Amino acid sequence: MSLYDGAKYPGILLRDGPTGQRAALAGGPDVWEVIAARHAIKAASPELDGDELVTEMMASTELTRHSVDVALHYYADHRAEIDEWIAANEAAAEQGELLWRAEQARRTVR
Repeated sequence: MSLYDGAKYPGILLRDGPTGQRAALAGGPDVWEVIAARHAIKAASPELDGDELVTEMMASTELTRHSVDVALHYYADHRAEIDEWIAANEAAAEQGELLWRAEQARRTVR
């Protein structure tokens, strides 16, 4: 993880976990989760931008404007790091889906 400057990112803290430290909103989700929601919103509605995008993020995540802005600010400065967390989560979800499908197929063969 890159160097963390708490004064530059008020409202962001680092959480420890089995895969290392990750940036999170104080009392809220990890930053990568907020940004993953942003990516999903943009994929579904590419025309959204600026305030419209932030408003949709607020509705989707149930976060305040301040929290969304803090997450976006952190992401702007740590894009590669956050994108790695998103990619790792997507890979884990895909792997879980494959394992589930294999188990379902195995059960139907019986």
